[in-house]
Amino acid sequence: MFQLPFPVRDANAAGAASPLGDLPEWNLDDLYTGEDATELKRDLDWLEQACASFAADFEGKLGGLDAAGFLDCVLRNEKINQIAGRIMSFAGLRYYQMTTDADRAKFMSDLQEKITNFTTPLVFFTLEINRLADDHLDGLYAQNADLARYKPVFDRVRAMKPYQLSDELEKFMHDLGVVGDAWERLFDETIAGLEFEVDGEQLNIEGTLNLLTDPDRAKREAGARELADVFGANIKTFARVHNTQAKEKEIIDRWRGMESAQLGRHLSNQVEPEVVEALRNAVVAAYPKLSHRYYELKRKWLGLDVMQVWDRNAPLPMEDPRVVNWDQAEKTVMDAYNAFDPRMGQIAEPFFRKGWIDAAVKPGKAPGAFAHPTVTNVHPYVMLNYLGKPRDVMTLAHELGHGVHQVLAAEQGEMLSSTPLTLAETASVFGEMLTFRKMLDGAKTKAERKIMLAGKVEDMINTVVRQIAFYDFECKLHAARRGGELTPDDINVLWMSVQGESLGPAFEFMEGYETFWAYIPHFVHSPFYVYAYAFGDGLVNALYAVYAEGDAGFEDKYFDMLKAGGSKHHKELLAPFGLDASDPAFWDKGLSMISGFIDELEAMEE
Repeated sequence: MFQLPFPVRDANAAGAASPLGDLPEWNLDDLYTGEDATELKRDLDWLEQACASFAADFEGKLGGLDAAGFLDCVLRNEKINQIAGRIMSFAGLRYYQMTTDADRAKFMSDLQEKITNFTTPLVFFTLEINRLADDHLDGLYAQNADLARYKPVFDRVRAMKPYQLSDELEKFMHDLGVVGDAWERLFDETIAGLEFEVDGEQLNIEGTLNLLTDPDRAKREAGARELADVFGANIKTFARVHNTQAKEKEIIDRWRGMESAQLGRHLSNQVEPEVVEALRNAVVAAYPKLSHRYYELKRKWLGLDVMQVWDRNAPLPMEDPRVVNWDQAEKTVMDAYNAFDPRMGQIAEPFFRKGWIDAAVKPGKAPGAFAHPTVTNVHPYVMLNYLGKPRDVMTLAHELGHGVHQVLAAEQGEMLSSTPLTLAETASVFGEMLTFRKMLDGAKTKAERKIMLAGKVEDMINTVVRQIAFYDFECKLHAARRGGELTPDDINVLWMSVQGESLGPAFEFMEGYETFWAYIPHFVHSPFYVYAYAFGDGLVNALYAVYAEGDAGFEDKYFDMLKAGGSKHHKELLAPFGLDASDPAFWDKGLSMISGFIDELEAMEE
């Protein structure tokens, strides 16, 4: 199956008077110029023929190929992946720009079905690779250095060897994938089509969620209660999506003999389960010194006896509610990137000039933000929902970091460029940290520094504490689903079981908050994705500490790490920096940066 990362959403009302300035839009011509482009038809025709000839030439024959023949097979497979990826990138990015457009949805769905049909005969490729003996493959690598380059790809494929089914069942699973995609589309289209009314104004989900950061507490409360009302009215649909997808996953995992619901994600992330468990345990143990301690500070700053959920992302009373226009946001991020290394600025600059960013919020646009790498012979595209808040500047820095990483990794080629999720967040979070540190160094007053530190701590808590709480929720959800159908109330209870623990005693939870699991896209599109954010944040905190200590040649080593793409394991990538994520103490080092910021905030109160 050729799929895109899950959606995103945008911000701007379309008008010259916007205080945000002129927000960029995508130009997808570098992929295809339109639905009826002759190049698109050409590539579809080529793909159909290439898949058929690949199967005819290689099915049942991998074991008899010499090194040169095996390399030819790999390169042909890589080209098929590239063309299929280009087609689905174009269809998916158009769809995410307007998920409520039936024609765009049909166009993407039709292409997905075609490509699934074309590529089903290729399922044999990984199955036969897994039937080859280790010494046979090692012998082929020894004969051909170009083939040996692909060993990390084969290692990832062979990690699935114990969980592989028969050829017939694997083809069946491949074909059935389009059904699972339909549930994801139902989720996307439901979310994008939700309508909210706050103080007589009609809003989409992005605009309503944005109210939770409004300086006016009454507006925040109104937004939170409207979210709860609308989620509650649609909760049966969301529960059906989660039940169906969790059950589908349980069936597939059971047939494959997976020991846990999380194992498939760990394998695809090339990370050992015990490393994820060490991360999870370190974060949960740190809740009291991180989120609990910070939110107690925030409760005092807001002058409240107890905080409600609509206060979690409230601006601080001393915060300047200014709008950061697009030009300012671009300059802030580019200055930070260039100050680290001009090479980073050179890679980032075309995103702003060539239609590689879509920034405005528009009706029907998917919510959130992402950077999609498309394919290695084109370039990434970044989607935002830019509303001009300081956090939106950080989101720009984050997604642009992904884009830089994807550009650098592209030289590895289609099969080796893609990084596991745990490492995919490295450049994005590092880009945020560079931007934050640049802004912090420029703070002119103690109050300004305090606001910046508090904002960064909140972002880090959202990235680390909140995402690990999300991970625990998913673990509980999938475990519970194995015992039978879950009612909306069952899922609500699981959600609330992690909220109080992670947020701490400063909070009270309004009636209706128990449904807020419903809008999180990661749960539907990429089960257990969320711990990658915490992994990435912890890794970058440790990495940045090495940089701040003046590690010789850090910039070159950093670029080498990004250029490696998915060609190296996390141990190999971090070794040049003297870091090891499998060491439990590694996570404490990353978490200590967050608690250090909170120490500084507490000291400012004295």
